[in-house]
Amino acid sequence: MRTSADPRALAAFVARAILGLIFFMAGWWKVFTLGAVQHARSVFVEPYGETWLPEWALWATGTAVPFVELVGGGLMLVGWMRWPAALGLGGVLVLVTFGHLLAEPLFAFNAHLVPRTVLLIVVLALFAEDRWSLDAWRERRRLL
Repeated sequence: MRTSADPRALAAFVARAILGLIFFMAGWWKVFTLGAVQHARSVFVEPYGETWLPEWALWATGTAVPFVELVGGGLMLVGWMRWPAALGLGGVLVLVTFGHLLAEPLFAFNAHLVPRTVLLIVVLALFAEDRWSLDAWRERRRLL
């Protein structure tokens, strides 16, 4: 049996906590400081309004993304419902990658997208090792 000092458990915790913080704080700012509607307008509707994407879809995704980041990042941070959180955050990463590449086909996405994507991949790869998550704690309690 592995102990809580297992390096893989620490790696899983650190990757999950950093990924959670990045998305949670971005979502917090977008929801409570910038505002979801302003986020949609300035990041989705105005930059992509002249593309083939329908305006309703730009408004819908632009207002939803901040909440997905806020909730998904918070869940990931505490390690609760990690799989749904990972699906939401992965979806945001795919959506953002698509948007940047639509606007600029040779977009260099190493500053924001690559670190988040690598962290998400590490979190997913170490799911079973993440002993310091609420999911793991709940599973241990269920088995008692």
